Amino acid sequence: MNDGILHARHYATGQPVRLRWQAGKITSLENVNDAPPPGLWLAPPLVDLQVNGYGGVDFQQDNLTTEQLLAAARQLRRDGCPLFLLTLITDEWNALLARLRHLKKLRDANAELRHAIVGWHVEGPFLSTELGFKGAHNPDVMCDPTPEHIRELRAVTGGDPLLLTLAPERAGAIEAIALARSLGITISLGHTNASADTMRAAVRAGATGFTHLGNALPQQIDRHDNVLWRVFETPGLTPSLIPDTFHVSPALFRLVHRVVDAKKIYYTTDAMAAAGAPPGRYTIGKIELEVGADQIVRQPGKPNFAGSALRPIEGVFRAARMLDRRWQDVWDHFSLRPAELMGLKISLEAGQLADFCVLSVNAENQLGELKTCFGGESSNGEL
Repeated sequence: MNDGILHARHYATGQPVRLRWQAGKITSLENVNDAPPPGLWLAPPLVDLQVNGYGGVDFQQDNLTTEQLLAAARQLRRDGCPLFLLTLITDEWNALLARLRHLKKLRDANAELRHAIVGWHVEGPFLSTELGFKGAHNPDVMCDPTPEHIRELRAVTGGDPLLLTLAPERAGAIEAIALARSLGITISLGHTNASADTMRAAVRAGATGFTHLGNALPQQIDRHDNVLWRVFETPGLTPSLIPDTFHVSPALFRLVHRVVDAKKIYYTTDAMAAAGAPPGRYTIGKIELEVGADQIVRQPGKPNFAGSALRPIEGVFRAARMLDRRWQDVWDHFSLRPAELMGLKISLEAGQLADFCVLSVNAENQLGELKTCFGGESSNGEL
């Protein structure tokens, strides 16, 4: 069944509403006078623009199956995020393209995956090779972007939404950004030590995002001139933050929200295979990673982070706690804001797909139960 009626409070207004959907699409959303069950809330779906893997499935592996992609997508949906960009990281160029081509073929052949995987995020190989800025990416296979690279990416992904993270200081990057934008590719700066002038040039060429601000930085940075300050002073960039409390410290998290326009911040998990899965050893591509009970993902024996094990719904409530706000106040950063960056249409309006979240939340801002509706059907039991 993908028809239904829901009586709950609207996450943004707090007003009682009644939502109706039929054949997987919303038919109406109306304000009502009668009170819904206590603590029951309706919110639009979470949207994650950077998912490297989930639920034990590593998207960086060759020959993934439809069943593996479905398993990852369903576990993401269970955790409040029915819509996401499948993310591939730095690799030898032809290997990366072959992986992307294979994944798109699987996605296009399955209706459920077409709905869930709303596009692609390619993070690298056009990144900084500098220590700290490269993060866990392999500098040996990084390269400068060329027009051929950009056209190949667009050819493989067709008309799908595509996010490309690159370092604008690489040779040819500004020209590549302009070409990418002309082809409908969204450009995010990241893993970069670009100067302020280069960042502004990248924005003029069409860059609009900044990937996981506060990460892919050396342990020690220049207090007078560093990437954080440059991003803060570069109008036109929408940065993402990982709201797990350790990729970005609570103090920095709060400061970013004071300095950057709230409508120009979105959240992401940067999740890898360990997200939604028990602690243990996992991979992201050829890199072996270790995840402890604290959910921090590290290369064994090294202090630096490599992706995260954060569940999307946890990210919402951790962000709210760091900012000392209600979960409703930060929800859009993990929903409408990332969708807007990618030109995705999501809403609770009539005519839209019946994708939404239903939450039971107590007065202490603590989540009790979460159900995610995907095309009118709940993935976590009856609504």
